[in-house]
Amino acid sequence: MEMRNQTRYFLLLGFTEEPDMQPLLFGLFLSMYLTTFTGNLLIILAIISDSHLHIPMYFFLSNLSFADICFSSTTIPKMLMNIQTQSQVITYAGCLSQIFFFLVFGCLDNLILAVMAYDRFVAICHPLYYTVIMNPQVCGMLALGSWCISVTGSLLDTLTLLRLSFCMNMNIPHFFCDLPEVLKLACSNTLINNTVVYFVVVVLGIFPLSGILFSYSQIFSSILRISSSRGKHKAFSTCGSHLSVVSLFYGTSLGVYLSSAATSSSRTSLVASVMYTMITPMLNPFIYSLRNRDMKGALIRLLGRVASLSDGDVAGFS
Repeated sequence: MEMRNQTRYFLLLGFTEEPDMQPLLFGLFLSMYLTTFTGNLLIILAIISDSHLHIPMYFFLSNLSFADICFSSTTIPKMLMNIQTQSQVITYAGCLSQIFFFLVFGCLDNLILAVMAYDRFVAICHPLYYTVIMNPQVCGMLALGSWCISVTGSLLDTLTLLRLSFCMNMNIPHFFCDLPEVLKLACSNTLINNTVVYFVVVVLGIFPLSGILFSYSQIFSSILRISSSRGKHKAFSTCGSHLSVVSLFYGTSLGVYLSSAATSSSRTSLVASVMYTMITPMLNPFIYSLRNRDMKGALIRLLGRVASLSDGDVAGFS
């Protein structure tokens, strides 16, 4: 049976229906979300408050942190609410909205990482022209272009869902409306949808990754030509944090793809997707704060100012 344009809701099956596991899952994912939100927000505030960090690399890092906050906020709060209320329902409009914003911020992560790789490429391979090439206008256009391309690609994927008819089985074996899982529920032909998905993956996935690989091939080639070991270490240190984040992001995404291709089990894909939807955004602030001396110093100064303000408020009340 089909329900063309009459679909009212889907059911997100989540991780487990066992009542004893729900409090554990709620506490685990709430702590992960709060860590992700707080860590990335601190990165943004530290960059805004410290004039020494008002340079292209940290401008793009603040965009990445904002995208990570939104990426996590697209899926985790709904999952926490479902666990707390013991409900698996998500409305049809809510599901489409979740797919759209999940794709927007996922694609934005891809593009911002590619832009950051280009920034490191210019800084290391063309240092004398860095301030000319990466001027504020260019940085603004690169960030705005990343947003516009992400929104356009996500609209293509989401709007093509409106033409589909869905069967009576509305169960999604996931903790959020994952586009491939939703397409599996369709009774009508999904050829157009699959074609659009592959097109968007190539444009917003393969192309940015190719740009990152090309940038780092040039960066490593330039670093190897540096004669002094101190100069090599300094050059590596400027892109070490970004390279760690790139490896984590694409490594977990590739893991999800390979796990899905190797097995038809939706449960395996669900567990693997936790890595790039929750773990990666949570770890990014730690990577940048622990591996980057300037970022670590800015965070310490920010937390010091917050602590002094708190002490002043306490003294004022006493």
